[in-house]
Amino acid sequence: MPDAAPPQSDARAATGVSAVVGRRRTRAMVMQSLYEADTVEHSALDVLDDRLSETALSRWDEDFARALLEGIFANAAEIDKIIAEFAPHWPISQMAVVDRNILRMAIYEIMLSRDTPPRVAINEAVELAKAFGADSAPRFINGVLGSVMRRPPVEPPDQLID
Repeated sequence: MPDAAPPQSDARAATGVSAVVGRRRTRAMVMQSLYEADTVEHSALDVLDDRLSETALSRWDEDFARALLEGIFANAAEIDKIIAEFAPHWPISQMAVVDRNILRMAIYEIMLSRDTPPRVAINEAVELAKAFGADSAPRFINGVLGSVMRRPPVEPPDQLID
């Protein structure tokens, strides 16, 4: 009997382990691009384009990387406010560059993009911290993002009734 499910787009066809690995590699590239932009003031988009040209990623992952990086830059002020709120003892300018950029990426995914389930974004951030950060980075990243997740939702303003 033929499969009754409708055909999937190329973006949705990439499932399973290979999709997870692709997304993890993509996030690592975005984090590295943010790191380079932060430390030597190169254009993060140029750095990302260079890295993408050297790596075989799906078109879906390339688009994800660009959207993620552009979203982080478009919302940088709001993201940094959230970091400052939930890591008050660590001024952003004094935070480890790796930690700062992993938090920026994860907070964008959790609070603003909402394309990634929050638990997945936190797990990916912790994995990046394990791979690129200091020994204490995974615990720090997990703690800050756990606090962000406990943040109460923003309530809409009360409606005035005439």
